[in-house]
Amino acid sequence: MDLSEVGNHVFLGLQPETTLSDKDKRLLNAVSPAGVILFKSNFIHGSDYEAWLDNQRRLIIDIKAAAGRDKMFIATDHEGARVCRTPPPVTRFKSASEWAPKARQIGAAMGNELASLGINMNFAPVMDIHTNPDNPVIGTRAFGSVPDLVGACGEEFINGIHSENVWACAKHFPGHGDTDVDSHYDLPTLNLSKEDLTARELIPFKKAVDCGIRIIMTGHILYPQIDPDYPATLSPKITTGLLRQQLGYQGVVVSDDIGMHAMDRYFDTPAAACNFLMAGNDMLMICAHFTDTDRILGLASGMKDALKDDAFRQQVHEPSVTRVDQLLTDTTMHDVTILPAEQFVAHAQIDGVHGDQTAEVM
Repeated sequence: MDLSEVGNHVFLGLQPETTLSDKDKRLLNAVSPAGVILFKSNFIHGSDYEAWLDNQRRLIIDIKAAAGRDKMFIATDHEGARVCRTPPPVTRFKSASEWAPKARQIGAAMGNELASLGINMNFAPVMDIHTNPDNPVIGTRAFGSVPDLVGACGEEFINGIHSENVWACAKHFPGHGDTDVDSHYDLPTLNLSKEDLTARELIPFKKAVDCGIRIIMTGHILYPQIDPDYPATLSPKITTGLLRQQLGYQGVVVSDDIGMHAMDRYFDTPAAACNFLMAGNDMLMICAHFTDTDRILGLASGMKDALKDDAFRQQVHEPSVTRVDQLLTDTTMHDVTILPAEQFVAHAQIDGVHGDQTAEVM
């Protein structure tokens, strides 16, 4: 099964192993995704630095070979504090809520360390505004509760990590900060109007667009006043209307993991992948933690079948492939290299980090 023609539309999460499983190899070969995301389970923990780094080097070589790509996105979630996938000595910075005076320095330090792991994309910063104290998923992952502060810190972080040739990804558009439901487990609903979002949630994302962000992640959230039928992940009124038209964004749009339970009833047919692209999105992310990644075969087949329609190919597929190709062209493939111990010490001193912190399991 050759689905490589739609590979630019796919971001794939691997099985929870530190080497490529046969399943990973099969999917990478069939789909040739433009991006792969690494989670905690894809790194060797409890080993010395050189040993797990050597495994990291081999893993990336194997990913590229299986996907048949010399250039692709090698990504992770590296926000600091509890959202950090990598083993020591990689610096686990404090939460973004504590970064305000030094967001650019932290972005540059993160970028430097991630690049040394062969990673060229980081699914950070969180550009959500922490406005709901009952929010179970954002909290201190956000820079704060004031739109202008979040926007300013986000801009600094983006510029910092970009200086190390690692892409930032602003998330979770159009805003996850006011929810009281965790989209990993159910679909949040926010009864906000377009005017409400423009006055608050969209301010940081506009700042990110203006400072040159190249990839933005949408959130699994329903905004019934804007689109009563589709969550942001599938909504043309949100991705095309708000992000591309109102904010003027021309870059790549990636979904959050569609295996998350918020999306259980929305991606149960191959046609959903086509609807996702027609909404103005580019890359569909599917990871192994919440679902069977074999689902990508059906979704990618649906995209490929849709290419038989000239209008879909010319108006949806080709512009999206061009956006992804443009980003890939400008992407640096980093060699996996050992960093000196004093470099990690200097990075930790930026944020006053002392010792390891507890990371999320994924």
